[in-house]
Amino acid sequence: MLEPEELTFPTADRTTLRADCARCFGLCCVALPFSSGAGFPTDKPAGKPCANLRADSSCGIHARLRQDGYSGCTTFDCFGAGQRVSQTTFAGRDWRGAPARASAMFEAFAVMRQLHEMLWYLDEALAHRAADSLHTELALLGTEITALARSEPETLTSCDLPALRDRANRLLTSVGVLVRDQAASRAGRPAGPDRRNADLIGARLRGADLRGANLRGAYLIAADLRGADLRDAELIGADLRDARLDGADLSTALFLTPPQAAAAHGDRATRLPTGLVRPSHWGPSQDKGVSDGQGQRQSRRRTGRRSDGARRGEQPPGRRRGRRS
Repeated sequence: MLEPEELTFPTADRTTLRADCARCFGLCCVALPFSSGAGFPTDKPAGKPCANLRADSSCGIHARLRQDGYSGCTTFDCFGAGQRVSQTTFAGRDWRGAPARASAMFEAFAVMRQLHEMLWYLDEALAHRAADSLHTELALLGTEITALARSEPETLTSCDLPALRDRANRLLTSVGVLVRDQAASRAGRPAGPDRRNADLIGARLRGADLRGANLRGAYLIAADLRGADLRDAELIGADLRDARLDGADLSTALFLTPPQAAAAHGDRATRLPTGLVRPSHWGPSQDKGVSDGQGQRQSRRRTGRRSDGARRGEQPPGRRRGRRS
């Protein structure tokens, strides 16, 4: 069982901010809804167990989720909220057979997931020396959120999430500016392009130089980013569903999360930030000229064509997307 003191801020290795399904009562498979056409083969309302959820809280089709049409499951991450609610907030008591407790657990899970997501971002922000001037504020907010995550269910679910997210977003926005500006200054290059909330769906950005770009909240669905240089680019809230990242360099990209990486397609030549696990469905290099494991970038053909769709509102600090079962 997780003990309250195990959730610390800042974290040592983000262990408590990574999903551990073996210690969770399948909360995401029950509490959250999903709909056909959004990474699932059928609809399921919130509060109803997925048909594939077993009595021991394991998934009956875990090994073939993508093949059976449940790609939404493979791109969802609770940032460790599931095991925390299961083992600490509710002290190892299951939701099964207790309707009142089930409702309370599901509500707590929804809040905890957002708290843990904010902690993930704040923890990363503290690692950037360029944001030293904000470290005290970052640490104070992270400590406050950590204390809230340790609280009783009633306190947890009555917190002012919008206010917390707004505070986190303002800090993280400032961190992004400081880190990107310092990276550009050190490299002796102009600041990266500002593409906040940009509609780049299907954009042809193969081999593009996007170093230090502000892609906060950008729609990069199905964008071709093969061989692109995304070092020091800010990706908080960016929608990378079905984006091609083969051979792309995201080694120092800011605020890239496991769900974003899992939603995209990459290969062994894709360079990810330290500590971010390569998604299991990513295959070997498919592009001639990109050597596996080396992350060599393609020639800098700046096709960079982008669509001109309407800009959309950002939902800081991370966009709420389709849920998994």
